[in-house]
Amino acid sequence: MHDRRIPEWLRHAPAPSVRGFAILAGTEAIARGILISVFPIVMYDALRDARIVSEVYFATGALSLLIGLLVPYLIRFVPRWWVYVTGALMFVSGAAVTVLETPGAAIAGLALTTFATATTFVCFNAYVLDHVARIELGRFETSRLFYSAAGWTAGPALGTLLYGLWRPAPFLIAAAAALAMLAIFLVMRLGNGKLITKSRRPPANPLAYFGRFIAQPRLVTGWIFAVVRSCGWWVYIVYLPIFAVQNGLGHQLGGIALSITNGALFLSPLMLRFMQRSSVRMAVRTGFLMSGVLFVGATLASGFPAGAVGLLMAGSIFLILLDVAGGLPFLLAVKPSERTEMSAIYASFRDVSGIVTPGVAWLVLLVAPLSAVFAAGGAGLLGTWVLARKLHPRLGRARISIERPSHDPAELATALAALPRRITDGSDPRHMPIDPT
Repeated sequence: MHDRRIPEWLRHAPAPSVRGFAILAGTEAIARGILISVFPIVMYDALRDARIVSEVYFATGALSLLIGLLVPYLIRFVPRWWVYVTGALMFVSGAAVTVLETPGAAIAGLALTTFATATTFVCFNAYVLDHVARIELGRFETSRLFYSAAGWTAGPALGTLLYGLWRPAPFLIAAAAALAMLAIFLVMRLGNGKLITKSRRPPANPLAYFGRFIAQPRLVTGWIFAVVRSCGWWVYIVYLPIFAVQNGLGHQLGGIALSITNGALFLSPLMLRFMQRSSVRMAVRTGFLMSGVLFVGATLASGFPAGAVGLLMAGSIFLILLDVAGGLPFLLAVKPSERTEMSAIYASFRDVSGIVTPGVAWLVLLVAPLSAVFAAGGAGLLGTWVLARKLHPRLGRARISIERPSHDPAELATALAALPRRITDGSDPRHMPIDPT
């Protein structure tokens, strides 16, 4: 009798909507987008040595990979919403501590924000899979990109501009955005996810499927594509701003370049049409070839710094093409019975690239100037272009023709758009250009 007097919204939390998750992702994009181009400059200003910056990024990436692997097991013992709240508070703390402008504060700020990203990323994906129906994932991805566009497009340029005017400004805005993200999460009342009947068997350990992963060359090849593509973004996002500062182009150029590149995401429908009219194989090979050539060209043009930056920006356009097409070789090769476990293995590409890129950059900087890092990234992209020649010329077409036999271009575009660009959250950036870290 008494339950009838309690308002329905208090007795039962409203079902989370696609729009609610998209707003949550958009708020996170503001927090991360405004710092993504600032942190490389902060690290270089604090440490004054690109090689030491690479060492810090390497160590941070290794720890982030470990945390990302441990979070799924942690939430078996600690409520998931507590883990998400902790991640959001780490983001606030990381942004706040960086304001102190000491080498130790810069390193701690980078580490805390990186760990926060890894923690909230895993929890957010789990909540999306709990509450968004598979048929709605395409609509969720569209909404997520719409609400995230401002943060990832304007954020990098705004962050470096504010950093030049008043250094604490971008970090205070990021902390405020992270607090807003936390408030939205609490209002959504997601709790610990859907209540699912307890399984008689323990959850499958994705690492137990590593042998099956290695035994399938197409999966390994698709994972390598994702790693190298992400490495290209790491080189662009981390080392382009440092190169600009070293060559007197200013602190703001890196952020402006990244904002322009992210604005080119609006060209993705044209890239999708190119892929449909040619093939997945052609799109993937074109992306790796052109980005590799342009990155190597940036090293050759390093004597003219503005020209080198222009070549890197042109190369980043082809990295976006790889974001559109590069995940399909893996997605189309995964067996439905292994999708969950292989997804966890595939998702490691972001953290692996976050270890490989600064590690290789550190070795290069032992014997060569910073511009050689662009050539190293270009060599990796060109090597993957050679590897991509093994892709089947009709990759993707047979799968689409079975599931959707119509040859209408509009229907094919819808089918391709429904395929998640990231195996875990339907996106990848940016790991995606917008999600490299």
